[in-house]
Amino acid sequence: MTYDIEVQIEELRAELRNACDVGERRQIRTELDVVQAELAAAVALQNETFDRKPPY
Repeated sequence: MTYDIEVQIEELRAELRNACDVGERRQIRTELDVVQAELAAAVALQNETFDRKPPY
């Protein structure tokens, strides 16, 4: 799951580098911020799952 998000982040970064229009750059930056937040949430969820102690 995180791999797909990381790929999406790299694609958005590439688009951002090639964007000429200010509005387009703003839109891509917003999308990038959202996807980076999704990645942070996914990683936090994985860490929480792995850090839990057994229920016994």
